[in-house]
Amino acid sequence: MSERMRLSGVRGWIALLAAFALPAGTAARQAAPATQAVAEARAPVTILVSIDAFRPDYLHKGNTPNLDSLAAGGVQGMMRPSFPSLTFPNHEAMITGLRPDRSGIVAGVMYDPRRPGLKFGNTEATQYDSFWWDAAEPLWITAEKQHIQTGVMFWPGLEIEHDGVRPTDWAHYDGNYPGENRVRTIIDWMRRPAAIRPKFAVLYLDIVDKTGHKKGIEGPEIVDAIRRTDGWIGDLVTGLKGLGQPANLVIVSDHGMTEIRPERTLLLPSILPADSYRFAQWGPFAGIDPTPGHEAQVEAALLAPHPFATCWRKADVPERYHYGKNARVSALICVAQAGGEIMPVLPTNKGDHGYDPDDPDMAAMLLLNGPAFRAGAAAPPKFDNVDIYPLLRDLIGLPPATDIDGTDAPFHDILVRR
Repeated sequence: MSERMRLSGVRGWIALLAAFALPAGTAARQAAPATQAVAEARAPVTILVSIDAFRPDYLHKGNTPNLDSLAAGGVQGMMRPSFPSLTFPNHEAMITGLRPDRSGIVAGVMYDPRRPGLKFGNTEATQYDSFWWDAAEPLWITAEKQHIQTGVMFWPGLEIEHDGVRPTDWAHYDGNYPGENRVRTIIDWMRRPAAIRPKFAVLYLDIVDKTGHKKGIEGPEIVDAIRRTDGWIGDLVTGLKGLGQPANLVIVSDHGMTEIRPERTLLLPSILPADSYRFAQWGPFAGIDPTPGHEAQVEAALLAPHPFATCWRKADVPERYHYGKNARVSALICVAQAGGEIMPVLPTNKGDHGYDPDDPDMAAMLLLNGPAFRAGAAAPPKFDNVDIYPLLRDLIGLPPATDIDGTDAPFHDILVRR
């Protein structure tokens, strides 16, 4: 994604408060005086926070006092990621209510037969190209069309305009932009008068994912990343309280993380010539396409039994994955066993995700807190992350959606009905 950041308001806001200035090129509305904001009777806002790769069991270990406090005063649960348990497909699932096979974001790296020479991946050229994202409308676009003001502080697919509509406020992703500044941006949006204040805001935090990949899920580095993230959540809560701003917080992760065991790697060069196939994605989840003339050879090699991975033709992917009908899905799909990888070389990461969504290590976190939720209510043991979308629609006042894969049924006993 972009290595620069630009905060954009489609109505051309002038500036954020000087005390919390964003990088050059940033634009935002002039904030209202804090004394005015505190005195105002404020309607609740909804804030969706994604903590990438935050395992549910990172909570309640003494490193997350702010998140633990929100859980104690709200609702805590676990979600099943969509398949594959990768970042882009699962963020798109939560914000659209569609599983990857329907949203079109079927992997973190993929091809489309309509553009055979173009690969979607972690580059501006593809992530800013609406071709890849047009199959599904994110909630911030739906809200804006219904005159509900939104602000999005990073999220996969955010850069794309739909039907000429963008969030009122948004920021190009910059992985180096500090978490504390991301939170300050949300708080600054909340300082505004009601007429120009987002009713729905989105915040993305990714240090836990980055650290988990590089250092694994044990050790001082991941503990530090968890503590820093929890501190940013504390800053968010403190800032909202200082403004007298009630908020319904929906704090999620997209998937979990597990330790890599390099000895479980299926090395493709050991079973196939390099010119016989093309990788779309590799890792715990792999999408592989035979090159012309090598179809039978590649299928025979991949569909044979392997000790640490299982492969299928796309038409034969197990039904419980809800995957394989989209044209962007590779011809052959492989999933490694826990800790394994499907790679051209031995892995260097210490932690990874992309495994079976029912693997306990892939479970995603859910934490709900705010006036819309019954404190202490029991969350379902596990539910699908596409259910987050209809929950968010309920919170921001949109009618129920049709033709989505999620349902708000898991939250019927959790929501305070007025």
